[in-house]
Amino acid sequence: MTPLLLGLLLAAPTAAASPSDAVASALAQAGPGTRIGLVVTDEQGREIVAIRPDERFVPASNTKIFTTAAAFATLDMTAADGGGGAEVRLEGQDAVLVGHGDARLSSATDCRVDCLAELARAVAARTHVVHDVIGDDSAFPDERWPQGMSWNNQAGRYGTAISALTIDDNVVELSVTPGTQGASPAITGDGYYRIENRAITVAGGKTALEVTRLPGSDTLRITGSVGTGAAPRPLLVGLDDPAHRAAWRLARLLRENGVRVTGSVTVRHRPLSPADDPEVRGGAPAPRPPAPPAALARLAPPPLGDDARLTNKVSQNLHAELFLRRVAAASGSGSVADGRAAVIGMLSAIGVPRWQYDFADGSGMSSYNRVTPRATITLLRWIAAQPWGPAWRATLPVGGVDGTLAARFHGTALDGRLFAKTGSLNATNAVSGYLTAASGHVLTFAAFCNDVPGDASATKAIDAALLAVAAEH
Repeated sequence: MTPLLLGLLLAAPTAAASPSDAVASALAQAGPGTRIGLVVTDEQGREIVAIRPDERFVPASNTKIFTTAAAFATLDMTAADGGGGAEVRLEGQDAVLVGHGDARLSSATDCRVDCLAELARAVAARTHVVHDVIGDDSAFPDERWPQGMSWNNQAGRYGTAISALTIDDNVVELSVTPGTQGASPAITGDGYYRIENRAITVAGGKTALEVTRLPGSDTLRITGSVGTGAAPRPLLVGLDDPAHRAAWRLARLLRENGVRVTGSVTVRHRPLSPADDPEVRGGAPAPRPPAPPAALARLAPPPLGDDARLTNKVSQNLHAELFLRRVAAASGSGSVADGRAAVIGMLSAIGVPRWQYDFADGSGMSSYNRVTPRATITLLRWIAAQPWGPAWRATLPVGGVDGTLAARFHGTALDGRLFAKTGSLNATNAVSGYLTAASGHVLTFAAFCNDVPGDASATKAIDAALLAVAAEH
């Protein structure tokens, strides 16, 4: 290993275990300017590799490790999730759809579980006329986007708004069909959004569409191109107000079930207040709202463990944010601040110094998040020792097999032998979890790459380094 390469990798306060030449050479593929942190420990917790172990990195979706661990430590992940299911009430002549943080409520025509249509049928069995249809997401404070998330992500499914009343993953599906060459493609929706179609159909070209929407606007501007030979395809766009969309969908389903809606679609939000911040409350419990009217019908979604598996396997941002708020609601107000306090409490209890992390959200979309590789390793090793540790590990993508790792490590020595959460954000790549080395021993690792030049990917460098570590141990 050259002195320069070793110096670049070990420019850290401590270097408990220098990387081998093979590991260092693999990481050098990330290119100049990339800041890399990598810690690998053996089954006894001894550090095999420690590169910048105590520097703080943007973790991207590795944030979900911390959020879902807090959920497993706090919530009942195995019971039928009746506590979070949506419900419908009749308040006078109004139909009120109330959310409690369930991430899986669906209005799809082929829905089989956790279906909005079931609530619509319950209303239709009681009355043939309603006035307003109201979406109520006041179970959580109105915090639809995390601090530090880029506003341009709001128009897409990865940055859609968060709400206690969620519908169809808080996205609207449009259908795109190519036109004749030089003409606009056909872009249709269900009428919720207005569409400004500036796209064009090109001969044999690659489909590359971009959707922009100003915050608070109901107009989608769609630009880019669609190839003449392209098959019709869906285009998913995000929401500003999921509670309104859910109520709008319920109103449609009510009409389909013979219920006349004479009023309008409205919403009930709960503004964020000082009482939602545990620091302002000074340790006092969050105030509880008065008991609501009895529900006409309420859904019981599948266990939360099923949703944790989806959340980590495909890195579902909305579901991760709702896990943070569900954890917050267990002992507080359902606010991001109460969720953050629960994560801090968990990490403090296992001995992670407070300076080693900061989290502004539960998904990793915020550029304000920071964590050290050693803090991540400490949490992963603690998780593995918990009674629910195997169930949590089963939520992770498997190298070469499924989730966000399906296309990585396939055909290598770590195919089916690496279980880890991935992360990707602007100029950032991360992957942390467990791998089975050549010796058969299970190693715990946390790898972060920040400041990747040109927002390129450093995943090949990380993967090569992990393969080298596995081969050497």
